[in-house]
Amino acid sequence: MIRFCSLYSGSSGNCLFISSGSTRILIDAGLSCKKITEALNSIGESPQDIDALLITHEHSDHIRGVGTFSKRFGVPVYANYSTWAAMEAYVENVSAENRVSFVTGEKFGVGDIEIEAFNIPHDAVEPVGYNFYINGRKITTATDIGHVNKNLLSSIENSELILLESNHDVELLKVGPYPWHLKRRILSDVGHLSNEMAGKVVAYLASKGTKRFLLGHLSRENNFPELAYQTVCNALRERNIRIGSDIFLDVALRDRVGQVIEL
Repeated sequence: MIRFCSLYSGSSGNCLFISSGSTRILIDAGLSCKKITEALNSIGESPQDIDALLITHEHSDHIRGVGTFSKRFGVPVYANYSTWAAMEAYVENVSAENRVSFVTGEKFGVGDIEIEAFNIPHDAVEPVGYNFYINGRKITTATDIGHVNKNLLSSIENSELILLESNHDVELLKVGPYPWHLKRRILSDVGHLSNEMAGKVVAYLASKGTKRFLLGHLSRENNFPELAYQTVCNALRERNIRIGSDIFLDVALRDRVGQVIEL
């Protein structure tokens, strides 16, 4: 049985869990080792059983707890070569034998899970999303997306479940407290995905057959769960896609453990 859970997903820290039953993987560790451990325990999982920690990119909300978690539980950390170089100073606790590099676009395996990292447009050195292939089923995680292009859509199509960024409401961001240079960064082609664009992507993927969606990486200052959810609902309604009967839609919360999805 596949288990997927967003332990935390937001601008203040990210950590996702996926399991095939025999292999257990974390995607990012952007919170303290203590908080990640507590989150795992709350869903009946143990940090000692984690087989790999996969890194999407070097920003602190994705790697804050990497060094401590890897050292304490002996977990191998996987990242592409550029990301390893960029986060070197922040993950000194990761031992040499637990540093694993991969080439973006080339599939690799952890236990019985096949993994494919794909490029995403974001202001990091070589940021990636991940596709996980388990018993013929595809699960996708894709956040920190500045814009959507054909290559990205091609990478994330035909997943059974996707966690997709829905970071901000454009109008809230524009009138919010952030300084202009930060607003400009978020709105740029290497920033973050808005609720409106997330709605368009979800509607497109639903039309291609994806049935389960989680909206993730919500901003604390420029979004809230109900708004992200309703914005995507509106985009689906315009295309006569019904939540509940046609697709499953939920929001991965920034500050608490989400629902465990079993497939």
